[in-house]
Amino acid sequence: MTHPAGPANLIRPEGPWTHRDVAANGARFHIAEVGDGPLVLLLHGFPQYWWTWRHQLTALADAGFRAVAMDLRGVGGSDRTPRGYDPANLALDVTGVIRSLGEPDAALVGHDLGGYLAWTAAVMRPKLIRRLAVSAMPHPRRWRAAMLGDMRQTRAGSYVWGFQRPFVPERRLTADGGRLVGELVRRWAGPRLLEQPDADEAITRYEQAMCVPSTAHCSVEPYRWLVRSMARPDGFQFNRRMKRPVRVPTMQMHGALDPVLRTRSSAGSGQYVEAPYRWRLFDGIGHWPHEEDPAGFSSALVGWLRDPEPDR
Repeated sequence: MTHPAGPANLIRPEGPWTHRDVAANGARFHIAEVGDGPLVLLLHGFPQYWWTWRHQLTALADAGFRAVAMDLRGVGGSDRTPRGYDPANLALDVTGVIRSLGEPDAALVGHDLGGYLAWTAAVMRPKLIRRLAVSAMPHPRRWRAAMLGDMRQTRAGSYVWGFQRPFVPERRLTADGGRLVGELVRRWAGPRLLEQPDADEAITRYEQAMCVPSTAHCSVEPYRWLVRSMARPDGFQFNRRMKRPVRVPTMQMHGALDPVLRTRSSAGSGQYVEAPYRWRLFDGIGHWPHEEDPAGFSSALVGWLRDPEPDR
């Protein structure tokens, strides 16, 4: 097991947040936290790290929440382990962090891969999840069905199929200082991303973070499991487990212009939720709603978290 911290000003920059490591599920995880109140745990997606939630951390803290953004296993300042990148184990990382923070439960907010893990954690450890907010990621069973049965989604998610090759994806992600990472972020965004004053800085950070040793390999391993397990017993078992309904209030957010996870693929995930469910579509937004429209996303999230009776 390794624990490369990466450059301090990249992984642990100064700000209104506090950085520390917490132990959970046999590994150490870097978190950035700010504020006091009910815990809201933020889970990033590919190809990012906790920095993607910088706007929401402060917005949630200002709204009276304890906001914590964690680096997933193998990314940012968290441990790079040789194995453990299947969604069930990654979800146990998430719920383990909740316990390590001394909280009885948390509202989970996940984007992309982080959203996939948020769905999974809500099914596997429902007592630890107070509410669920997922952005740019359908329910795992919807994702699987769309990738296998919808040719448009199969083409849109071609990068996932490309990750199945050995060695090549890692080399491409780290070549030229992580240039491909920046290209992917820009390509998957709507027109508003580059209007944000800190967009170029954030993209540079994502490029640099991918070049921290072992990060590229750890970043693609979850996607390798998702595809290779489709025909294996562990994949069938996971898919059956995810039939269990989500029984906590859920909000699903999606960018109308998302080119890699089609709106049609995400819509319909509510069939797996036996609790108040809200669908929020962001017009003119691509794959990164929380970065393309940080104020609008934060406002929608805070309003929903504060709502004592979220509507169905």
